[in-house]
Amino acid sequence: MTSPLPAAHPPVPQRRIGVLLLNLGTPEGTDYWSMRRYLKQFLSDRRVIEVPRAIWWPLLNGVILTTRPSKSGAAYATIWNNEDNESPLKTISRAQAAAVTETLKERHGDAIVVDWAMRYGLPATGTAIQRLKDQGCDRILLFPLYPQYAAATTATANDEAFRYLMTMRWQPAVRTVPTYHDDPAYIDALAKSVERHLAGLDFTPDLLLVSFHGLPKSYLEKGDPYHCYCVKTARLLRERLGWPEERLRHTFQSRFGKEEWLQPYTDKTVEALPAQGVKKLAVVTPGFAADCVETLEEINGQVREIFLHNGGEAFSYIPCLNATPDHIALLTGIIERELGGWLPAR
Repeated sequence: MTSPLPAAHPPVPQRRIGVLLLNLGTPEGTDYWSMRRYLKQFLSDRRVIEVPRAIWWPLLNGVILTTRPSKSGAAYATIWNNEDNESPLKTISRAQAAAVTETLKERHGDAIVVDWAMRYGLPATGTAIQRLKDQGCDRILLFPLYPQYAAATTATANDEAFRYLMTMRWQPAVRTVPTYHDDPAYIDALAKSVERHLAGLDFTPDLLLVSFHGLPKSYLEKGDPYHCYCVKTARLLRERLGWPEERLRHTFQSRFGKEEWLQPYTDKTVEALPAQGVKKLAVVTPGFAADCVETLEEINGQVREIFLHNGGEAFSYIPCLNATPDHIALLTGIIERELGGWLPAR
């Protein structure tokens, strides 16, 4: 039995557990200044760009932030959700949080509060943490939605949360979700999405290309495990599909600058495939939890065009897991597992 509070005591909210879904980020618009603000925050992150500041800062604030916002804005404009005036990543992230909330509420009542935030742009990570704290969350699970851990994704998402926690006098207890690149439920969800998509095509792909976001090779050499996690995900997906090695290949996309990145490169690989006899191609991007400019514009736009221009006959992009039932089941399963000891036994 709890003791009554003193008469003048401020209201105490019900104790709850918070879950914060974290993704990369999005500009607030496709115009020059919206893109510039977003790119400056993104490209100023030392986890993303490890070039010494004396070299990088003049280049970023001179050439890059002068020319790149217009180019990036044009790319975003081709996939923008005009109805809600936001990027698809924001639309899908909101839907994921709503679906996870509904599922957890059915199982645990009001014990868990789910929110979502972006590392760059809005909604801001710190604001979301404060919202959870204000709702009585004295324990928070940070869930960066990157199946394959990298310092430039998972770690920087956690960094941003920790930075805000450093400003709080009364911090909640915090846990972080580890890499889930080889989680059987994740691999199964990927395989089912591939199988469903291919069953709906009017052609059979000669090859399934598994494209992951790229990373400078130097990051791997410094100890980042991302490359190994990507290769393992691709292998496990192929094994779950029951396919021979020659039917599935992995590549890395979205490289930036002149430095060598993880290879093989997606665009260069796709350019060469038709001459190698691959005329029908499907591409899946399992490193992305939600469709975004890198999948919708780069893969389903630029990469599609490269393949068809170089002699390809049929191309299909397989969407990310997004807010599908299989993905929501995967996310809620991981959440419940990582909340072990916090959640009361059912």
